[in-house]
Amino acid sequence: MSQEHLEAALPVGADPRRYARVLARVHEAALSGSAMPAAPRPVIGASWQRMRRLGLDPDRGGQVDPLGPAELEQRRRRSGLTEAWGILRVNLTSVAEEAAHIVVLVDADGRVLWRDGSTAVRRRADGLGFTEGVSWHEDAVGTNAIGTALVARRPVQVYSAEHYVRSHHGWTCAAAPVHDPRDGRLLGVVDLSGPAATVHASTLALVDAVTRLAEAQLRQAHLIDLERLRAIAVPALARVTGSAVITDPHGWVAAATGLAPADRIALPADCGPGPAWLPGYGGCVLEPVPGGWLIRQAEGADPDGAPTRVVLDLRSPRNCSFTVTGAGGTWTRTLTPRHAEMLYVLARDRGGRSAAELALDLFGDPARTVTVRAEMSRLRRHFGGLLEPRPYRFAENIDVRLLYPADPAEVLPHSTAPAIRSPRE
Repeated sequence: MSQEHLEAALPVGADPRRYARVLARVHEAALSGSAMPAAPRPVIGASWQRMRRLGLDPDRGGQVDPLGPAELEQRRRRSGLTEAWGILRVNLTSVAEEAAHIVVLVDADGRVLWRDGSTAVRRRADGLGFTEGVSWHEDAVGTNAIGTALVARRPVQVYSAEHYVRSHHGWTCAAAPVHDPRDGRLLGVVDLSGPAATVHASTLALVDAVTRLAEAQLRQAHLIDLERLRAIAVPALARVTGSAVITDPHGWVAAATGLAPADRIALPADCGPGPAWLPGYGGCVLEPVPGGWLIRQAEGADPDGAPTRVVLDLRSPRNCSFTVTGAGGTWTRTLTPRHAEMLYVLARDRGGRSAAELALDLFGDPARTVTVRAEMSRLRRHFGGLLEPRPYRFAENIDVRLLYPADPAEVLPHSTAPAIRSPRE
């Protein structure tokens, strides 16, 4: 994780108490509309703006009913985070207890699934309503590390009066998002929270490192599942005539015959049995097999297909999607935040962008071309003949449409890319 994404709330060498007093004055000035004695950090300022647009009460927050025990247990089972919680408890609970913190794991909606750590701090959290089953999203409790990390899609530390709701000013928290290694989907957020006096600049790096460890455990579990599928796939493909491939439900390839090898195939979001158009493969027929899909390439299929229109849908900040329509039908896929950013930039500039220009658009640094080329290579593997290189652009025969949220400030709100942040602000 690059240093730009690990900005601690407390500046190096700053006195926590004195800095908390400065933050309190900044917070009150921001709420009253008067001149602020200092500017909040960009991630905090952007969150405060969202809270003001939402009309959130800075004294009471929002009202979201907690989950009942049965619904909480159901959420835990569906979350995909059970294995991650085991890793987090082993690696963070003892640290949390010694540092007077609690470790918290929430799902992608901000619902608290599990808590552990200091008994005294858990009792204090109970008084704040910070318990299992509650929502800790920004919409419910304002700016906080958990809710803001869910929106910003990056590690966030929040200290004292950086919290939007005044009753949270006695706390410090550091949180990092957890992603599903199979499809990049946001699963939830790992958080360490404690009294404001326990703030430490290294807490954010610790949370981020343990979160990456949890993701590695999820990745290992996926590789084991893929090996199990491979044991089924190889004999199944031996009985198939023509080109075919067997994938898991997320498109990861277990085995193939008659097709160029690939790690993963981009499957449609509403994947089901029957004919489908797949980027790079053209017309195909999908058949369910235990643990995944058997995909047969239709006879005479054109891998570059004939898509005529693509729609980049940015209306949902959490689930941006990309829909392709052509002679073979319609195909939709949910995008990762980075791919949504890149496709948005290319949709806005049909003339195309060089690797250096895209690096400047995304990172503010034209030298980061290696990262851009790697991501564009992944995009072009997913979306076949829709994207052209040198410069990177949508193919000329494609009708590209953008669907925007009603509020322009909600266009990719997680993004810190200069090409998106500047016009949004």
